[in-house]
Amino acid sequence: MASGRRPSRGTSKAGRQVSAALRPTSVAPTAVSVLSTSTGARLDLIGGAESATEVTGVTLRAQEVRSGDLFAALPGSTTHGARFAADAVAAGATAILTDPAGRAELSRVLPPEASVVALVHPEPRTVLGGVSARIYGNPSQRLKLIGITGTSGKTTTSYMVEAALLAAGSSVGLIGTVETRIDGVAQPSSLTTPEAPTLQALLAVMLERGVDAVVMEVSSHALALGRVDGSHFALGAFTNLSQDHLDFHPTMAAYFEAKAQLFVPSSPVHAVRSVICVDDEWGARMAELARPAARQSARQPVTVSTGGVPAQWHAAESVVDADGTSRTPITGTDGDAELVVPLPGRYNVANALLAVAVADCAGVDAATAIGAIATVSVPGRLQRVDRGQPFLALVDYAHKPGAVQAVLATLRAQAAARAEAGRVAIVIGAGGDRDTAKRPLMGEAAARGAEFVVVTDDNPRTEDPAAIRAEVLAGARAVGRADRPAGAEEVREVGGRAEAIATALHWARPGDTVLIAGKGHETGQEINGVKHPFDDRDVVAQVLDGLVTDDADGDA
Repeated sequence: MASGRRPSRGTSKAGRQVSAALRPTSVAPTAVSVLSTSTGARLDLIGGAESATEVTGVTLRAQEVRSGDLFAALPGSTTHGARFAADAVAAGATAILTDPAGRAELSRVLPPEASVVALVHPEPRTVLGGVSARIYGNPSQRLKLIGITGTSGKTTTSYMVEAALLAAGSSVGLIGTVETRIDGVAQPSSLTTPEAPTLQALLAVMLERGVDAVVMEVSSHALALGRVDGSHFALGAFTNLSQDHLDFHPTMAAYFEAKAQLFVPSSPVHAVRSVICVDDEWGARMAELARPAARQSARQPVTVSTGGVPAQWHAAESVVDADGTSRTPITGTDGDAELVVPLPGRYNVANALLAVAVADCAGVDAATAIGAIATVSVPGRLQRVDRGQPFLALVDYAHKPGAVQAVLATLRAQAAARAEAGRVAIVIGAGGDRDTAKRPLMGEAAARGAEFVVVTDDNPRTEDPAAIRAEVLAGARAVGRADRPAGAEEVREVGGRAEAIATALHWARPGDTVLIAGKGHETGQEINGVKHPFDDRDVVAQVLDGLVTDDADGDA
């Protein structure tokens, strides 16, 4: 199949964060001649530089260069990294990896006295992962690296697998959307999967600090752009696939092919073992692609299902408590058990079952994994904000049509199960500079699943916020009254996110549910290239404090 590549992106201890530019403390030097031989890159000696030159680090950012680094000067969407080569050399870079256009740029920007080795490759991004891994000693080969991919559920499943491994006594690293954790020290994440130099340095740091297993979210961008090249995955897991990132991948088939690189035996980054949820057709296709040609039993994909599809791990119907906790009989390779999941929704049962199967493949017995998952929590995933109000307020990262539909279905089922059935409200927007086709679909999902819909701004980035809202509104307002919940109100547009949140919370009555969707754990809102401090959870808490105080004053 096609590669899908595109040319050229413990428990944490509160308040403790590590530097954004993590590097191992000890790195054996690597000769540039070795990198030239392994990649086929042409070696150009500039200003008296020697072929015996060695490097001890690698970075894509000139401002992060340290003495002895290889500076990766790659072509970008708006400029070429080679334009910053003079800064990199001044900071101590001894070698530069670039393409022929970048090499020409070096001749223009480097001062006459510059002495540096240029490694010139026609497609430097395709070799950067392997180069980074080589420089940092191929750390993933000495770690149990577990990669989790899919459209939705990566973060939740990662937290669950991490909890299971910790319960079994492993020292665990976590790399993902919310944060990176190393031995209990947390670092916020800006990319689901870091760029190759950052990733390989991070894995080396984890190894240096005694970590033996790493759970990592692997995005389709990371696979398509080679960010995980040079990584050795002991296990790969697949959650599901639905529409997202079609601004980057031209079709759903291309999106699927990017994900498949973690599983197809012919891929250079395929996992040794695969665990795949086959609840959707994409999962069934992935399981078939992951089967090795020789059909070795030890390398066959392990399958998971919460529906009627045959699989090695299977979940029956759940019993759901009033607080949304589900109790589900499961059958797996270790026999029968009850899976308790504290996060609401059948999709979280699927995430949890996948995590149990992954943990089992990693050597953790099912009972230990199930016990750990029963108490897990995930920032910004159906996270409750409780300030004493008589209704449920939740913050969730749902920012795709399928995710919005699934979470609203879950909340409606919970609301209907209460003694006095409550209504559901959602605050929703869509990100700028991203897949535009999903915007009306998100509005449609919101209108079909909630009595009260407030369309607002998410992260507009460089787009006109009003234009984005209009696309979401079009989808929401196209849903006829017959297809909306009984008693549904007119869809509202409130541009300011804080005001939109307040609007929904003021609407709520006792027994209702208000979902603030789209940003989840995020602590900023990006507008016109500037990230402004903004946390949905904090805004919800502030509004609720005012509501509760007003109610108390009224009762005095």
